[in-house]
Amino acid sequence: MSATSPSFWLDSLGPLDRRPALPGDRTADVAIVGGGYTGLWTAYYLAKADPTLSIVVLEAEYCGFGASGRNGGWASGLFPVAEEKLARRYGGERAAAMHIALGDAVDEVGRVAAAEGIDCDYAKGGTISLVRSPAQLRRARSAPGFVGADEARAICGANDVLGGIYSEHCAALHPAKLARGLASAAERLGVTIHEGTRALRISRGTVVTDHGTVRAGTVVRALEGYTAALAGHRRRLAPVYSLMIATEPLPAAFWERVGLARRETFTDERRMVIYGQRTADDRLAFGGRGAPYHFGSKIRPEYDRVPQVFEALRRTLGELFDIDPPIAYRWGGPLGIPRDWMPSVGLRDGIGWSGGYVGDGVAAANLGGRTLADLIRGESTERTGLPWVGHRSRRWEPEPARWLGINVGLRATALLDAWDRRPAA
Repeated sequence: MSATSPSFWLDSLGPLDRRPALPGDRTADVAIVGGGYTGLWTAYYLAKADPTLSIVVLEAEYCGFGASGRNGGWASGLFPVAEEKLARRYGGERAAAMHIALGDAVDEVGRVAAAEGIDCDYAKGGTISLVRSPAQLRRARSAPGFVGADEARAICGANDVLGGIYSEHCAALHPAKLARGLASAAERLGVTIHEGTRALRISRGTVVTDHGTVRAGTVVRALEGYTAALAGHRRRLAPVYSLMIATEPLPAAFWERVGLARRETFTDERRMVIYGQRTADDRLAFGGRGAPYHFGSKIRPEYDRVPQVFEALRRTLGELFDIDPPIAYRWGGPLGIPRDWMPSVGLRDGIGWSGGYVGDGVAAANLGGRTLADLIRGESTERTGLPWVGHRSRRWEPEPARWLGINVGLRATALLDAWDRRPAA
C-alpha cells in the first residue's frame, strides 16, 4: 500500500485528482461539512429533489478519506440498537419501520449505483454470522434467521461452525469506489465540492473553515468519527478505531472450499466485532475492533496502525479458514460511537446532522442522507417519522472517565469472548 493511501480500497483507485479548496468567503443555501457517505448522500438527494438549491460540500481531505473509504464494504440493514429495545421505547410499529427502512436502504444503494454508473462491485449476497462455540449456540438458537451447521457451512466454510444467523439484507461492495462515484454524481447535479478545506467551527448559518467562511441557510454536520475534532463537539461522538487487513488474491481451490459464492459478508457471534468479505478480485478483506480509544478523543494518523491488532486479525483469519493468509494491506481509522449507541438524524435551529452509526454506516448513511433532504426541504415523510429522527444522545463523560470507561469496556468484551471459548466441562 502506498505511503499516502489510508486503505486498500483507496489505494486500488490509483492517484486521486483533488478538487480545489474553498477560494474564500461565499454563501449557499446548504453547507455540508464532511465529504463522506452522509454528506454526499445528503447533497445528492437534495440536488435531485430541488436543482435550484446551491449546495456546498466542505471536506478537510478528499471525498472518501475517512470511514467511507476505509470500512469493511458492508451495506447492511444492521442497526446497533435491537428492535426489541427500540420497541420498548418507541413502540413496535416504529421499531419495525426502522429496521425495514434500513433493509430497503441496502437496495437503494445498489439502485443509485446502477443508475449513476458507479461500478462499486455491489453484490447483494446477504450476511452470515457464524456460531462457533457452545455458548454462542445457546444464545443464537432462538434468533431470527438461525440456520443449522450444514447450511451455515454451505455459505461460509469456516472451521468449527455449529450454526449461523443469516440475513438477506446486506451487500458487499467496494466502499471507496462508491464514495468517489457518489461525489461525481453529486457534482453532475450541480453540487459544489471543496476538498482540502477544514471546518473549524459551525454555528447557525455559518461554517468557519481554514480557507474562508461559508454562510448558509442550513448547515449539516456529517463528520462521523471526526466529529470530536470540531470545536465544541469533543464529547458528542467517541472516535473508536477499527482496523483491517486484506490478503493477496486467493486461489480458486480456496474459494471452492470456503464458498462465499455470492460474496456473502461474514462475521461470527463473538462480542468483539469482526467482519469480512470476499472482494471482487478474490481477496479476503477482514477487520475488527480491539484497538484502544485514545485519551481526549484524539485522532492521529499513527493510530490507524496497531501492529498487535493486525497480528490478531491475521491469526483470527488463519484460525477461521485454516490458512496462513498472505497479507497485502493493513489499515484502520475511527468510527463514531454515541454514548447510548443510538444513531441519530435531525435538524434543529438550522443545523442538521446524521451519524453515530457505530460502524454500520454504509446503508444507514444513505437513509440518513435521504431523511436530511426531507427535513431540510420541510417535508413530512415516512422517513421523518422514524425513531432515530430528532434523537439526541447525552454527551460522553469528561476525561479521564471517558478513556477509562471505553477501554475497560473493550477489555471486558475480550475477556467475555475468551470465557465463551473455554472448553466444555
